[in-house]
Amino acid sequence: MLHQSVFKDESKLDINYVPPSLPHRERERRLLSGFFEFLLQFPDRMAQRVIITGDVGTGKTALSKHFGAEVVLQGNKRGLRLRYIHINCREYRGSLFLILQKSVTFFRPNFPRRGYSAEELLETLMQCLDEENAFVVLALDEFDSLVEREGSDAIYKLTRLQETRQDRPQRLSLVCIMRDISLLQKLDASARSTLQRNVVNLEKYARDQLVDILNDRISMAFERAAVTEDSVLFVAELAQSESGNARFAIELLWRAGKYADSEAADRVLPEYVRIAFSSILPSVKKSELASLGLHEQLLLLSAARVFKESESAYALLSEVEKGYAVACEEYGESPSSHTQVWKYAQFLSTLGFIKLEVVTVPTRGRTTRISLPSIAAAELEREILSSLKKN
Repeated sequence: MLHQSVFKDESKLDINYVPPSLPHRERERRLLSGFFEFLLQFPDRMAQRVIITGDVGTGKTALSKHFGAEVVLQGNKRGLRLRYIHINCREYRGSLFLILQKSVTFFRPNFPRRGYSAEELLETLMQCLDEENAFVVLALDEFDSLVEREGSDAIYKLTRLQETRQDRPQRLSLVCIMRDISLLQKLDASARSTLQRNVVNLEKYARDQLVDILNDRISMAFERAAVTEDSVLFVAELAQSESGNARFAIELLWRAGKYADSEAADRVLPEYVRIAFSSILPSVKKSELASLGLHEQLLLLSAARVFKESESAYALLSEVEKGYAVACEEYGESPSSHTQVWKYAQFLSTLGFIKLEVVTVPTRGRTTRISLPSIAAAELEREILSSLKKN
Protein backbone atom coordinates (compact mmCIF):
# COMPACT_ATOMS: atom_id res chain seq x y z
CA MET A 1 0.00 0.00 0.00
CA LEU A 2 1.40 3.38 -1.03
CA HIS A 3 1.99 5.91 1.73
CA GLN A 4 0.08 9.16 1.39
CA SER A 5 2.34 12.19 1.27
CA VAL A 6 2.05 14.90 3.92
CA PHE A 7 1.93 17.34 1.00
CA LYS A 8 -1.22 18.45 -0.78
CA ASP A 9 0.51 20.84 -3.21
CA GLU A 10 4.28 21.28 -2.90
CA SER A 11 4.30 24.10 -5.47
CA LYS A 12 2.87 26.43 -2.81
CA LEU A 13 6.25 26.23 -1.05
CA ASP A 14 8.27 27.03 -4.17
CA ILE A 15 10.50 30.10 -3.92
CA ASN A 16 8.82 31.61 -7.00
CA TYR A 17 5.25 31.12 -5.80
CA VAL A 18 3.41 34.35 -4.97
CA PRO A 19 0.49 33.69 -2.59
CA PRO A 20 -2.85 35.48 -3.02
CA SER A 21 -2.25 37.43 0.19
CA LEU A 22 0.93 38.52 1.97
CA PRO A 23 0.56 38.26 5.76
CA HIS A 24 2.03 41.27 7.60
CA ARG A 25 2.80 43.18 4.40
CA GLU A 26 -0.58 44.83 3.84
CA ARG A 27 0.62 48.27 4.93
CA GLU A 28 3.59 48.13 2.56
CA ARG A 29 1.37 46.86 -0.26
CA ARG A 30 -0.98 49.81 0.19
CA LEU A 31 1.95 52.21 0.23
CA LEU A 32 3.37 50.75 -2.98
CA SER A 33 -0.02 50.88 -4.69
CA GLY A 34 -0.46 54.46 -3.52
CA PHE A 35 2.74 55.52 -5.24
CA PHE A 36 1.31 54.31 -8.56
CA GLU A 37 -2.25 55.61 -8.22
CA PHE A 38 -1.52 58.77 -10.22
CA LEU A 39 0.06 56.68 -12.98
CA LEU A 40 -3.14 54.65 -13.30
CA GLN A 41 -5.21 57.84 -13.55
CA PHE A 42 -2.91 59.79 -15.87
CA PRO A 43 -0.44 57.29 -17.43
CA ASP A 44 0.92 59.72 -20.06
CA ARG A 45 1.89 62.36 -17.56
CA MET A 46 4.12 60.69 -15.00
CA ALA A 47 6.45 57.71 -14.71
CA GLN A 48 7.09 56.42 -11.20
CA ARG A 49 10.25 55.21 -9.50
CA VAL A 50 10.12 53.27 -6.23
CA ILE A 51 12.72 51.40 -4.17
CA ILE A 52 11.76 48.31 -2.16
CA THR A 53 14.44 47.54 0.38
CA GLY A 54 14.90 45.02 3.19
CA ASP A 55 16.99 42.10 4.37
CA VAL A 56 16.98 38.63 2.81
CA GLY A 57 13.66 36.85 3.32
CA THR A 58 11.60 39.94 4.17
CA GLY A 59 9.31 39.45 1.16
CA LYS A 60 10.65 42.08 -1.26
CA THR A 61 10.23 39.96 -4.40
CA ALA A 62 6.83 38.58 -3.35
CA LEU A 63 5.58 42.09 -2.56
CA SER A 64 6.70 43.43 -5.94
CA LYS A 65 5.20 40.52 -7.91
CA HIS A 66 1.98 40.72 -5.93
CA PHE A 67 1.79 44.44 -6.65
CA GLY A 68 2.64 43.79 -10.32
CA ALA A 69 -0.32 41.45 -10.78
CA GLU A 70 -2.59 43.90 -9.01
CA VAL A 71 -1.49 47.01 -10.94
CA VAL A 72 -1.84 45.22 -14.30
CA LEU A 73 -5.36 44.13 -13.34
CA GLN A 74 -6.26 47.69 -12.31
CA GLY A 75 -4.75 49.02 -15.52
CA ASN A 76 -6.75 46.58 -17.64
CA LYS A 77 -9.97 47.67 -15.92
CA ARG A 78 -9.18 51.24 -17.01
CA GLY A 79 -8.41 50.20 -20.57
CA LEU A 80 -4.64 50.64 -20.26
CA ARG A 81 -2.08 48.41 -21.93
CA LEU A 82 -0.03 48.13 -18.78
CA ARG A 83 2.67 45.47 -18.42
CA TYR A 84 4.71 44.34 -15.42
CA ILE A 85 8.16 42.91 -16.23
CA HIS A 86 10.23 41.35 -13.43
CA ILE A 87 13.96 40.86 -14.07
CA ASN A 88 16.59 39.63 -11.61
CA CYS A 89 19.66 41.79 -12.29
CA ARG A 90 22.03 39.26 -10.75
CA GLU A 91 20.89 36.60 -13.23
CA TYR A 92 21.99 38.99 -15.97
CA ARG A 93 25.33 39.72 -14.28
CA GLY A 94 24.31 43.27 -13.38
CA SER A 95 24.60 44.27 -17.05
CA LEU A 96 22.29 47.04 -18.24
CA PHE A 97 22.72 45.75 -21.80
CA LEU A 98 21.50 42.24 -20.90
CA ILE A 99 18.68 43.58 -18.73
CA LEU A 100 17.40 45.81 -21.53
CA GLN A 101 17.83 43.02 -24.07
CA LYS A 102 15.58 40.82 -21.92
CA SER A 103 13.06 43.66 -21.56
CA VAL A 104 12.84 44.16 -25.33
CA THR A 105 12.17 40.44 -25.94
CA PHE A 106 8.93 40.73 -23.94
CA PHE A 107 7.62 42.74 -26.89
CA ARG A 108 9.86 41.44 -29.70
CA PRO A 109 10.63 37.76 -28.90
CA ASN A 110 12.85 37.34 -31.99
CA PHE A 111 14.81 40.55 -31.52
CA PRO A 112 18.52 40.06 -32.49
CA ARG A 113 20.91 39.37 -29.60
CA ARG A 114 23.83 41.22 -31.17
CA GLY A 115 24.55 44.50 -32.88
CA TYR A 116 22.94 46.94 -30.42
CA SER A 117 24.26 49.09 -27.59
CA ALA A 118 22.44 49.57 -24.29
CA GLU A 119 21.31 53.03 -25.44
CA GLU A 120 19.89 51.59 -28.68
CA LEU A 121 18.08 48.85 -26.75
CA LEU A 122 16.52 51.47 -24.49
CA GLU A 123 15.36 53.41 -27.55
CA THR A 124 13.99 50.18 -29.06
CA LEU A 125 12.08 49.42 -25.87
CA MET A 126 10.48 52.87 -25.92
CA GLN A 127 9.67 52.47 -29.61
CA CYS A 128 7.88 49.19 -28.87
CA LEU A 129 5.86 50.88 -26.15
CA ASP A 130 4.98 53.80 -28.42
CA GLU A 131 3.87 51.47 -31.22
CA GLU A 132 1.65 49.46 -28.89
CA ASN A 133 0.56 52.49 -26.83
CA ALA A 134 1.69 50.46 -23.82
CA PHE A 135 3.11 51.30 -20.40
CA VAL A 136 5.58 49.22 -18.40
CA VAL A 137 6.43 48.81 -14.72
CA LEU A 138 9.94 47.34 -14.90
CA ALA A 139 10.90 45.63 -11.62
CA LEU A 140 14.66 45.26 -11.25
CA ASP A 141 15.25 42.64 -8.56
CA GLU A 142 18.68 42.50 -6.86
CA PHE A 143 19.21 46.02 -8.15
CA ASP A 144 22.34 46.08 -5.97
CA SER A 145 24.24 44.13 -8.64
CA LEU A 146 23.45 46.72 -11.34
CA VAL A 147 24.59 49.55 -9.07
CA GLU A 148 27.80 47.70 -8.15
CA ARG A 149 28.71 46.79 -11.72
CA GLU A 150 27.66 49.81 -13.77
CA GLY A 151 27.19 52.64 -11.30
CA SER A 152 25.80 56.09 -12.05
CA ASP A 153 25.81 55.99 -15.87
CA ALA A 154 23.38 53.06 -16.10
CA ILE A 155 21.05 54.49 -13.45
CA TYR A 156 21.14 57.90 -15.11
CA LYS A 157 20.17 56.41 -18.48
CA LEU A 158 17.18 54.63 -16.97
CA THR A 159 15.89 57.42 -14.78
CA ARG A 160 16.50 60.41 -17.07
CA LEU A 161 15.09 58.73 -20.15
CA GLN A 162 12.06 61.00 -20.33
CA GLU A 163 14.23 64.10 -20.74
CA THR A 164 15.09 62.83 -24.24
CA ARG A 165 11.38 62.35 -25.03
CA GLN A 166 10.01 65.87 -24.56
CA ASP A 167 6.23 66.16 -25.00
CA ARG A 168 5.85 62.40 -25.49
CA PRO A 169 4.06 59.98 -23.13
CA GLN A 170 6.02 58.71 -20.13
CA ARG A 171 5.85 54.97 -20.49
CA LEU A 172 8.56 53.38 -18.29
CA SER A 173 8.25 53.17 -14.50
CA LEU A 174 10.77 51.43 -12.24
CA VAL A 175 10.57 49.32 -9.09
CA CYS A 176 14.11 48.80 -7.80
CA ILE A 177 14.43 45.94 -5.29
CA MET A 178 17.58 45.94 -3.17
CA ARG A 179 18.91 44.69 0.15
CA ASP A 180 21.21 47.57 1.01
CA ILE A 181 19.99 51.06 0.15
CA SER A 182 23.28 52.53 1.38
CA LEU A 183 24.82 51.27 -1.88
CA LEU A 184 23.16 54.23 -3.57
CA GLN A 185 25.76 56.41 -1.89
CA LYS A 186 28.15 55.11 -4.56
CA LEU A 187 26.13 56.95 -7.20
CA ASP A 188 26.69 60.58 -8.06
CA ALA A 189 24.20 63.10 -6.68
CA SER A 190 22.22 63.53 -9.91
CA ALA A 191 21.60 59.78 -10.35
CA ARG A 192 20.89 59.30 -6.66
CA SER A 193 18.32 62.10 -6.53
CA THR A 194 16.15 60.43 -9.17
CA LEU A 195 15.80 57.24 -7.13
CA GLN A 196 15.41 58.00 -3.45
CA ARG A 197 12.11 59.85 -3.35
CA ASN A 198 9.84 56.82 -2.79
CA VAL A 199 11.12 54.03 -0.55
CA VAL A 200 9.22 51.03 0.83
CA ASN A 201 11.26 49.52 3.66
CA LEU A 202 10.49 45.97 4.82
CA GLU A 203 11.42 45.17 8.42
CA LYS A 204 12.52 41.71 9.50
CA TYR A 205 9.71 39.37 10.52
CA ALA A 206 9.12 38.63 14.20
CA ARG A 207 8.52 35.05 15.32
CA ASP A 208 4.74 35.41 15.58
CA GLN A 209 4.64 36.91 12.08
CA LEU A 210 6.63 33.97 10.75
CA VAL A 211 4.11 31.61 12.39
CA ASP A 212 1.30 33.36 10.50
CA ILE A 213 3.20 33.14 7.21
CA LEU A 214 3.93 29.44 7.75
CA ASN A 215 0.33 28.63 8.67
CA ASP A 216 -0.84 30.44 5.54
CA ARG A 217 1.43 28.27 3.36
CA ILE A 218 0.63 25.10 5.31
CA SER A 219 -3.08 25.52 4.58
CA MET A 220 -2.29 25.50 0.87
CA ALA A 221 0.63 23.06 0.70
CA PHE A 222 0.00 20.33 3.30
CA GLU A 223 -2.72 17.84 4.09
CA ARG A 224 -4.89 18.78 7.04
CA ALA A 225 -3.18 18.31 10.44
CA ALA A 226 0.01 17.11 8.72
CA VAL A 227 2.19 19.75 10.43
CA THR A 228 2.08 19.87 14.23
CA GLU A 229 1.75 23.19 16.04
CA ASP A 230 5.06 22.56 17.80
CA SER A 231 6.79 22.10 14.45
CA VAL A 232 5.41 25.41 13.16
CA LEU A 233 6.63 27.24 16.26
CA PHE A 234 9.99 25.50 16.02
CA VAL A 235 10.48 26.43 12.35
CA ALA A 236 9.52 30.04 13.11
CA GLU A 237 11.97 30.16 16.00
CA LEU A 238 14.81 28.79 13.88
CA ALA A 239 14.00 31.22 11.06
CA GLN A 240 13.93 34.11 13.48
CA SER A 241 17.46 33.15 14.53
CA GLU A 242 18.35 33.48 10.83
CA SER A 243 17.38 37.19 10.81
CA GLY A 244 13.63 36.64 10.51
CA ASN A 245 14.04 35.10 7.08
CA ALA A 246 10.64 33.93 5.77
CA ARG A 247 12.21 32.33 2.70
CA PHE A 248 14.42 30.23 4.99
CA ALA A 249 11.38 29.28 7.10
CA ILE A 250 9.42 28.10 4.06
CA GLU A 251 12.35 26.10 2.70
CA LEU A 252 12.95 24.53 6.11
CA LEU A 253 9.30 23.55 6.34
CA TRP A 254 9.40 22.02 2.84
CA ARG A 255 12.54 20.01 3.68
CA ALA A 256 11.03 18.78 6.93
CA GLY A 257 8.01 17.60 4.93
CA LYS A 258 10.27 15.72 2.52
CA TYR A 259 12.02 13.98 5.41
CA ALA A 260 8.64 13.05 6.90
CA ASP A 261 7.64 11.54 3.55
CA SER A 262 10.92 9.60 3.35
CA GLU A 263 10.08 7.97 6.68
CA ALA A 264 6.45 7.33 5.61
CA ALA A 265 5.30 9.50 8.51
CA ASP A 266 1.84 11.03 8.50
CA ARG A 267 2.91 14.20 10.33
CA VAL A 268 5.81 16.64 10.21
CA LEU A 269 7.24 16.35 13.72
CA PRO A 270 9.99 18.55 15.29
CA GLU A 271 12.56 15.79 14.72
CA TYR A 272 12.10 16.19 10.95
CA VAL A 273 12.58 19.93 11.38
CA ARG A 274 15.86 19.26 13.19
CA ILE A 275 17.01 16.91 10.43
CA ALA A 276 16.07 19.50 7.81
CA PHE A 277 17.83 22.30 9.68
CA SER A 278 21.07 20.35 9.98
CA SER A 279 20.90 19.58 6.24
CA ILE A 280 20.78 23.31 5.42
CA LEU A 281 23.26 24.60 7.98
CA PRO A 282 26.37 22.85 9.38
CA SER A 283 25.46 20.61 12.30
CA VAL A 284 27.37 19.99 15.50
CA LYS A 285 31.10 19.60 14.97
CA LYS A 286 32.44 16.26 16.14
CA SER A 287 35.59 17.94 17.46
CA GLU A 288 33.51 20.21 19.72
CA LEU A 289 31.52 17.23 20.94
CA ALA A 290 34.68 15.29 21.79
CA SER A 291 36.05 18.25 23.76
CA LEU A 292 33.09 18.26 26.16
CA GLY A 293 33.51 16.93 29.68
CA LEU A 294 31.98 13.55 30.56
CA HIS A 295 29.02 15.00 32.48
CA GLU A 296 28.33 17.59 29.78
CA GLN A 297 28.17 14.74 27.27
CA LEU A 298 25.88 12.74 29.54
CA LEU A 299 23.51 15.68 29.94
CA LEU A 300 23.48 16.19 26.17
CA LEU A 301 22.89 12.45 25.68
CA SER A 302 19.85 12.73 27.94
CA ALA A 303 18.53 15.68 25.92
CA ALA A 304 18.98 13.72 22.69
CA ARG A 305 17.06 10.76 24.12
CA VAL A 306 14.22 12.93 25.46
CA PHE A 307 13.71 14.56 22.06
CA LYS A 308 14.15 11.32 20.17
CA GLU A 309 11.13 9.89 22.01
CA SER A 310 9.09 13.10 22.05
CA GLU A 311 6.78 14.70 19.48
CA SER A 312 7.38 18.08 21.08
CA ALA A 313 10.00 20.63 20.04
CA TYR A 314 10.60 21.54 23.68
CA ALA A 315 11.32 19.84 27.00
CA LEU A 316 11.73 21.05 30.57
CA LEU A 317 15.24 21.02 32.00
CA SER A 318 13.88 18.92 34.90
CA GLU A 319 12.92 16.16 32.40
CA VAL A 320 16.38 16.18 30.88
CA GLU A 321 17.97 16.19 34.34
CA LYS A 322 16.10 12.98 35.22
CA GLY A 323 17.43 11.34 32.06
CA TYR A 324 20.91 12.62 32.95
CA ALA A 325 20.74 10.74 36.27
CA VAL A 326 19.87 7.56 34.35
CA ALA A 327 22.78 8.12 31.94
CA CYS A 328 25.15 8.63 34.90
CA GLU A 329 24.06 5.27 36.31
CA GLU A 330 24.74 3.61 32.93
CA TYR A 331 28.30 4.90 32.94
CA GLY A 332 28.98 4.36 36.66
CA GLU A 333 29.03 8.06 37.53
CA SER A 334 27.44 9.94 40.42
CA PRO A 335 25.06 12.67 39.17
CA SER A 336 26.13 16.25 39.79
CA SER A 337 24.02 18.69 41.81
CA HIS A 338 21.16 20.66 40.23
CA THR A 339 23.29 23.82 40.35
CA GLN A 340 26.10 22.09 38.49
CA VAL A 341 23.66 20.61 35.94
CA TRP A 342 22.38 24.15 35.29
CA LYS A 343 25.98 25.24 34.62
CA TYR A 344 26.45 22.33 32.19
CA ALA A 345 23.27 23.34 30.40
CA GLN A 346 24.37 26.98 30.14
CA PHE A 347 27.72 25.92 28.66
CA LEU A 348 26.03 23.62 26.13
CA SER A 349 23.74 26.51 25.20
CA THR A 350 26.71 28.83 24.69
CA LEU A 351 28.22 26.30 22.26
CA GLY A 352 24.92 26.05 20.38
CA PHE A 353 24.17 22.39 21.20
CA ILE A 354 20.94 23.31 22.98
CA LYS A 355 18.84 26.42 23.49
CA LEU A 356 17.64 27.49 26.94
CA GLU A 357 14.60 29.66 27.68
CA VAL A 358 12.91 30.63 30.92
CA VAL A 359 9.15 30.20 30.49
CA THR A 360 6.05 30.26 32.69
CA VAL A 361 4.25 26.92 33.05
CA PRO A 362 0.77 27.03 34.69
CA THR A 363 1.41 24.22 37.19
CA ARG A 364 5.08 25.00 37.85
CA GLY A 365 5.54 28.76 37.57
CA ARG A 366 8.76 29.94 35.95
CA THR A 367 10.95 27.11 34.73
CA THR A 368 13.67 26.41 32.17
CA ARG A 369 12.78 24.99 28.78
CA ILE A 370 15.21 23.28 26.40
CA SER A 371 15.13 22.87 22.65
CA LEU A 372 17.55 21.11 20.34
CA PRO A 373 17.91 23.42 17.32
CA SER A 374 20.97 22.38 15.37
CA ILE A 375 20.95 18.60 14.94
CA ALA A 376 18.51 15.69 14.80
CA ALA A 377 18.10 13.94 18.16
CA ALA A 378 18.86 10.48 16.73
CA GLU A 379 22.04 11.74 15.05
CA LEU A 380 23.17 13.52 18.21
CA GLU A 381 22.62 10.37 20.27
CA ARG A 382 24.76 8.35 17.82
CA GLU A 383 27.56 10.90 17.89
CA ILE A 384 27.66 11.12 21.70
CA LEU A 385 27.60 7.35 22.15
CA SER A 386 30.46 7.07 19.66
CA SER A 387 32.42 9.74 21.54
CA LEU A 388 31.78 8.13 24.92
CA LYS A 389 32.96 4.77 23.55
CA LYS A 390 36.32 6.30 22.63
CA ASN A 391 36.88 7.78 26.10
